[in-house]
Amino acid sequence: MLAMLIACAAVTPAAQAASGDADTERENLARISSELERVQVMVKEAADRAPSGQRVKFRYDWLQQDLQMLREGVNDHADAPRQPRPVPPLRGDYRQ
Repeated sequence: MLAMLIACAAVTPAAQAASGDADTERENLARISSELERVQVMVKEAADRAPSGQRVKFRYDWLQQDLQMLREGVNDHADAPRQPRPVPPLRGDYRQ
């Protein structure tokens, strides 16, 4: 359920960014990152209040790791330089 909520929240601004410019996309990504951070706080609070001694436990630690990975991916893209990557030159002469 939480994953679906996050996915929906991430898709909406991304769709809007497709018609906008790079600055708009960065703003949207910053907002997504901020929302993910808020969700991480909620997950930590839920983990702290989780009952102990249950036979089947929810893996809050795994959820935290996944949320952190999502956040890092969003931040890496938002912080990436907007210039083309250097490409090594082609050899060009294929005759022997």
